[in-house]
Amino acid sequence: MATMDPRTEIREFLSSRRARIAPAQAGLPAYGGNRRVKGLRREEVALLTGVSVDYYARMERGSLAGASDGVLDALASALQLDEAERDHLFHLARRSAVPGGPRRRRPAVTVRSTLQQVLDAISGAPAWIGNGRYDVLAMNQLARALYSPVLADPRRPANTARFVYLNPEAARELFVDYDQIAGAVAAKLRMEAGRNPHDEELIALVGELSTSSELFRQRWASQDVRLHRSGRKRVRHPIVGRLDLDVETLELPAEPGLHLNVYTAPAGTPTADNLTLLASWAATRQATAAELEARNGQTDQCHNDH
Repeated sequence: MATMDPRTEIREFLSSRRARIAPAQAGLPAYGGNRRVKGLRREEVALLTGVSVDYYARMERGSLAGASDGVLDALASALQLDEAERDHLFHLARRSAVPGGPRRRRPAVTVRSTLQQVLDAISGAPAWIGNGRYDVLAMNQLARALYSPVLADPRRPANTARFVYLNPEAARELFVDYDQIAGAVAAKLRMEAGRNPHDEELIALVGELSTSSELFRQRWASQDVRLHRSGRKRVRHPIVGRLDLDVETLELPAEPGLHLNVYTAPAGTPTADNLTLLASWAATRQATAAELEARNGQTDQCHNDH
């Protein structure tokens, strides 16, 4: 994918949202028993939005330039958009108002040392910081243990979207609800593309996934969008087994585009016990690695002495 054409994205997004709404859902009579279009007709969306048919047709052809917030709100209501879809519509409209723009490579993101200290201070729960491209930028020890299958790929930063779509066997083994996870990943990437259409790394990632994964191509074509929100994640860990985790995703206002993810479980549950086991395994593994490193250092020093 060399670029993300805003007119094409607007056209496909609006037509896909229109197609999913039956007239009855919109409170409209369905005249005639044999409708040639799936969902609402353009003139029905125009009626619900309060604009002319020609004006709506121009919008669906990819031109949202000049559309007021009031018109966009009315269109969002007519198409019964949820919060994420409404946000996406407004992002597309802003892009339509300022077409083009250079593709840009974002500066390499380094997480501040104080944020790493915050992660390390969270000792009883996996915690990590990521961006809208699903890059894993910083983790605490328990998160590294939890996501050890993701970190098996030597590329850095690790990227959970690549893991989900390019290593599907391992991802299906790790994530109990793999199909749901895969859909959410594609939807959040499309949301990010609406916000940052000229992000060169994002364009490259979407292109890589589109080239290598038929499942990603299908999910991307659905035009679905989602916000990064809290929820539940069920993991099948190779060391401690099943973990049913509550996920809190928090935006970092001082670091635009980054979010903190913390995975917890109620005290006294099997998942809480398994997290304790995972923390013990991770600590033992770290201690063993440190001991081996110290031994190697002593061996190198002996060789240098001789």
